[in-house]
Amino acid sequence: MRTVAVTGGIGSGKSTVCSILSSRGVPVYDSDSAAKRLYRDDDSLLDAIEEAFGRGVRLPDGSPDFRKLASIVFSSPEQLRILESIVHPAVLRDFRRWEASKSALMEDVEPGPVFYGNKPFCVLESAIILEKPEFLEYVDKVVLVDAPLQTRLRRACERDGAEPADIIKRMGAQRFDISKVNKVLRNDGSLEDLESEVEKVFGSLWSR
Repeated sequence: MRTVAVTGGIGSGKSTVCSILSSRGVPVYDSDSAAKRLYRDDDSLLDAIEEAFGRGVRLPDGSPDFRKLASIVFSSPEQLRILESIVHPAVLRDFRRWEASKSALMEDVEPGPVFYGNKPFCVLESAIILEKPEFLEYVDKVVLVDAPLQTRLRRACERDGAEPADIIKRMGAQRFDISKVNKVLRNDGSLEDLESEVEKVFGSLWSR
């Protein structure tokens, strides 16, 4: 089964796009939610993190102390790279297992409108995939969700209850290499407009 990566900056609406796809029966793997689940449930991942950063990164009940971990990695790019070198391979393994299970379920599904007229595909939702060649290796197409800066800023402030300066700082840390993108999906109108844009972009994704 083919895989499409859906990415986008803060406030772009990539999660809304993925929600639309999911409502049409397209399997969606949310890498952020998966990472949080693995932090909670994957003992081997927690053991590796503890080995790298010490026992202080676990709470008395054995769960990760995210506040302590954040204080370590976000003040040091090198420590952040170490954490990513542990977490990202775990997420990739989990995605590959998930993808295989979805592929088996979709094996006999006939092409139809639920998949925008194409053969079945699944979606990998990730804000950072363009920076991660190890993930891109397993992706057939990349769709970037985009919107005007002021629109993204307003959405993010409303969603997170944050100050504009904080959101702008987070936006400045995001980078998107457009050369790795197959389609740009504009999200600057109503929900109905977005649904139409999703139909258009994904309906033409594999057309010549």
